[in-house]
Amino acid sequence: MTQRQMSDYVLIIMKNLNLLAVLFLAGVMAASIHGHIQAGTSMDFMMTARGFTWAGWKIIVMAAGLYVACLLVMSMQSDSAAGLIIKISVEIILGFLVSYVLGFGYMGVILLILADTMKYFPKSKLKFPVAVVISFIYLFINYEFMSVYFDVIPLSVYLDYFQSDARALMAGLQNALTSLNTFVFLVYMIFLLWAQLDEKERILSLNRQLNEANSELQKANLQLEKYAEEKEQMVATRERNRLAREIHDTLGHALTGIITGTEASIALMDVAPDMAKEQLKVIAEVARQGITDVRRSVKALRPDALEKYDLEKAIYNIVEDMRNVSNIDIDYQCHTSLNGFNNDEEEIIYRIVQESITNAVRHGHATAISIDISRRYGTLIVRIADNGVGCADVKKGFGLHHMEERLNLLQGSLHYSGDRGFTIEARIPIRWGESEEEGERND
Repeated sequence: MTQRQMSDYVLIIMKNLNLLAVLFLAGVMAASIHGHIQAGTSMDFMMTARGFTWAGWKIIVMAAGLYVACLLVMSMQSDSAAGLIIKISVEIILGFLVSYVLGFGYMGVILLILADTMKYFPKSKLKFPVAVVISFIYLFINYEFMSVYFDVIPLSVYLDYFQSDARALMAGLQNALTSLNTFVFLVYMIFLLWAQLDEKERILSLNRQLNEANSELQKANLQLEKYAEEKEQMVATRERNRLAREIHDTLGHALTGIITGTEASIALMDVAPDMAKEQLKVIAEVARQGITDVRRSVKALRPDALEKYDLEKAIYNIVEDMRNVSNIDIDYQCHTSLNGFNNDEEEIIYRIVQESITNAVRHGHATAISIDISRRYGTLIVRIADNGVGCADVKKGFGLHHMEERLNLLQGSLHYSGDRGFTIEARIPIRWGESEEEGERND
């Protein structure tokens, strides 16, 4: 249970305690009047009291009714300062009337009104002025002061009707109820102040957390700015590397074809001049195509072959070009459709085939190359093997390194082996929608 809930619980106790006190005192007054009437001493009572009084039952009804009305007003809520002032003013009037009916012999209701005021004015600037006014009312509402202005009978006159023992008991109960009400009021104020202190501490804690959060946010912003700068540098580096790969692939492939074709032309020059001329024409075409690809690579565009043809036709053309400029036997088999790939995927597949052919001729001095493209479920498999010199301890050069980089961008993988020639197998996830059954048929 929180301090605020405890203060509300104590306030309920205080309301019930005041109801008990009002009913008790009204009952004492009513019993005294009824006793005098029964004893026939009512005139003596009036002469002794020298004041006005009501019938006994009226005192009980009026005191209880006014107190219940005060409780009803206390239960009302208002968010505006003017509404709160009106509410408290009505409570003070009703509390004053309750005290008047009881002959100003009990002022505990005024303390209850003060407690209610402190509850509903927790943050208002009017709290302390209103509390001071109610405190003054509590101090001055007593018989000695009010009897100067109002014709009332003190409670002691009503108590004179009873025997000394009963009179002492009733007076003691009156004092006990008054003291108990004051004690409960003090307990209520302690819990209320405690709750307000906790509320302030909670607000301070939230402010500290907010400041810490702002500090963390500033750090995060600085980290994001640093990350953005690093990202920008990474993008620039990646773009430079991409252009370097493009130039390496296009120019390297073209130069390899030119060198191989030139060597073949030199060999044919003396024995078959006409064939040598035809070979030189093919070499010239490869050189022109290489220049075009280099220009497009510098402009960060796709290979010219992929700009003109679909992927399957572009791969077929580079295979035919290498066949035409060299005496290499290239066996090309494609067991699946190459449609449906996006531009990045097409470019990577094309470059893997192109780079593998170039490496087989340039480094492996191969005379036969096997290219096999197939699909197994959701993966495209590109396998290229040659009968070149191979390499027992494969060290990744520029070509292999960038093949892996390209495949990593597509969550693909690259496997290679230098035993019995050189073999490359690239696996690329397929994102377009062929069923697994179709993939099995293609296999």
